[in-house]
Amino acid sequence: MSRFLQSRLRTSDLLKLGFHGLRANPLRAALSALGIAIGIAAMVAVIGISTSSEALVKERLSSLGTNLLTVTAGSDLFGSDSKLPADGIQRVRNLSGVETATWTAALAEVNVYRNPSIDAEATGGLTVLAAGDELLPATGSSLRAGVWLNPATANLPTTVLGAKAAERLGIRTIGSQVSLGGRLFTVVGILEPAPLAPELDVAALIGGEIAGELFVFDGSPTTIYERSSDESVAVVRELLPRTVNPESPNEVKVSRPSDALAAKNTIDQAFTGLLVGVGSIALLVGGIGVANTMVITVLERRREIGLRRAIGATRGHIRSQFLVEAVLLASLGGLGGSLIGWLIIWLVATANGWLVSIPPYVLVGGVIVTMLVGAIAGSLPAMRAARTSPTAALSS
Repeated sequence: MSRFLQSRLRTSDLLKLGFHGLRANPLRAALSALGIAIGIAAMVAVIGISTSSEALVKERLSSLGTNLLTVTAGSDLFGSDSKLPADGIQRVRNLSGVETATWTAALAEVNVYRNPSIDAEATGGLTVLAAGDELLPATGSSLRAGVWLNPATANLPTTVLGAKAAERLGIRTIGSQVSLGGRLFTVVGILEPAPLAPELDVAALIGGEIAGELFVFDGSPTTIYERSSDESVAVVRELLPRTVNPESPNEVKVSRPSDALAAKNTIDQAFTGLLVGVGSIALLVGGIGVANTMVITVLERRREIGLRRAIGATRGHIRSQFLVEAVLLASLGGLGGSLIGWLIIWLVATANGWLVSIPPYVLVGGVIVTMLVGAIAGSLPAMRAARTSPTAALSS
């Protein structure tokens, strides 16, 4: 009995056929792959930018610490603004678990100007604060230039400017003078931006002694900054209101500045989810482009299909050929899109001074997703090609 061997199509030959189909119409293939690339590049870039931003937030929190608490005055039972007791800072320092504590006090109706000739209404949004000597270590701030207030300079008309205050006043070097409360003060220091205490960025800081001497400062702080050991933060947070103001603890507000940075990161992640959705739509459009390209390819290559069927190719061979071609087309778009997305991430991260942080699974997952899109988009054209009759294809 005669035996017929079923024709076989090796994997290497299948890949060659797939690449041959792409080379037959390079411009069309490139445009279809571009649609896929745009979708993947958008998704990879958005996720990568988000993770890079998150890495920056984590780095900041790690360097600045999450154990800083701020105490401010709230309102009394009648809705009026309350004040923190002048001796509250000392009680905070005696609290178990507290490592350091300091204060600032806003000086009402005291403004800072570049010189006495400036219009009194042109405050530039700047404030004047009396400050304690341990403000820098307590808030995690640092000096860009000059020195911090010390026991000697705190008694003299000297000031340290926040980063934005120095910029708005046009002060770039120490030794310059500014008009503060109608008197000339010498700038002895300029701060770097303070992420955990942004109110310092727009402030001119002076010593408590000179504030009391020139501006009738009564010693009552506006804000108390406190750092405790990490394991004591929760306990200290509960104790602070009645420690600062034992008579009216309900008039004391306690907050954790690091929570604001974490909340910002959460908002950024939610926005990232929205942008990933937009990228998914672009990827879907790219998949439709691949399907359209494959349908046209099948119609144009009916004679090739008929000839291959006539010399022994099975329907499975034809189906596999066009399916592989669609997957290869989408995969090329995925590889290009991942590369473009990584380049966008690098450019954005470098421009903002971030760490380039993108999980490897995002890049690998992008290529895998495009392969799946290609397989789905190419399934119908591949099945249509497999159903083509050899006689009808050759006679058309």
